Amino acid sequence: MASCNGFVRRMVSLPRSIVGGFSRVMGHNIGRIGSGRRDQNNNLPLNFQFQSSLQGQDPSLLAPEEWAFLSTFEQQFGSIHPFFYPCRFTEALKIAENEQKFMFMYLHSPQHPFTPSFCRETLCSDLVVQFLDANFVCWGAIADRGEGLQITATLQPASFPFCAVVAPAADNSLAVLQQMEGPVSPAELVGILQRTMEEQGSAFGHARAKPDEEKIRAKAKEEEKIKADRRLREEQDAAYLAALKIDKEKENPKKPVHHRESPKQYATAATQKLKETQFKESTSRSKDPSQVTQILIRFPNGERREQSFLCSNKVQSIYNYIDSLGLPGILNYRLISSFPRKVYGFDQIGMTLKEAGLHPKATLFLELL
Repeated sequence: MASCNGFVRRMVSLPRSIVGGFSRVMGHNIGRIGSGRRDQNNNLPLNFQFQSSLQGQDPSLLAPEEWAFLSTFEQQFGSIHPFFYPCRFTEALKIAENEQKFMFMYLHSPQHPFTPSFCRETLCSDLVVQFLDANFVCWGAIADRGEGLQITATLQPASFPFCAVVAPAADNSLAVLQQMEGPVSPAELVGILQRTMEEQGSAFGHARAKPDEEKIRAKAKEEEKIKADRRLREEQDAAYLAALKIDKEKENPKKPVHHRESPKQYATAATQKLKETQFKESTSRSKDPSQVTQILIRFPNGERREQSFLCSNKVQSIYNYIDSLGLPGILNYRLISSFPRKVYGFDQIGMTLKEAGLHPKATLFLELL
């Protein structure tokens, strides 16, 4: 066991055959495979697409086990799944390092009774597919064949299905940041992966969380506050100028008006916009910091938004905020907290944030229905 700032789960030494066993053809084609990812509009199985692209090449250069997992998986569960890189294990680690992402590893045990339901209901769910493709480099292998067998012997999982979040370490070692054994639901899997990224990103020194991240985040908040204050002043100035224009029109009633809206309408619109801005400020800020609730909302594509509310606001106000963003594809959904898992749905929308246990701060995940 080894740790880095108390988070890294364990370090393991990679087998020599994995460290040194690079495939010539994969080394030649991996850039094209890695950069292309799966074409979501192409219904052909992934292994058929790749084999077709290699027609005319020497078959002896191919390593069969690199495609055995995809072929077996797609034959039983279809072509809609996270993008598993069809390459050697060390090549997938290199891609993850270049893309500044962790690697999601799945060891497939076809004979295990939990495998079919996990693959069909969790691994192939839209929630998991979108989250993994956006945040991880994925690699899979059959647990009793080729490199999958060597990885299984090295990690020695107690049960299947087996998934792990890994990253390369020094001296041909592998850092196992998180591992999941046995069946889990889509929301539970995404919640575990999200928490792992947050904790291990800074603890393991991964590029996803840089050392001065807190300074960058604080600076971004300060810039956003400056922008908000500037917008408020501009709207106040616009309302003042509109009112001033009305006074001038009254002094010169015979002066023609060349715009479509009357000065009164223009001033009314400006004043209304100012009131709306002030109302927004009042719902998210309070003179008493203890009354402010910070809510971090995470979306299935990995995006996150943070918004301030009053602890007396209802849970419905969080839904209203998300709806106001107008994000594409976000129609029917519910909000959940991962640890402990709790659903904030129809029965909870009338509760205040304090009553719902979301004060003074909380992280919610948006789950599509």
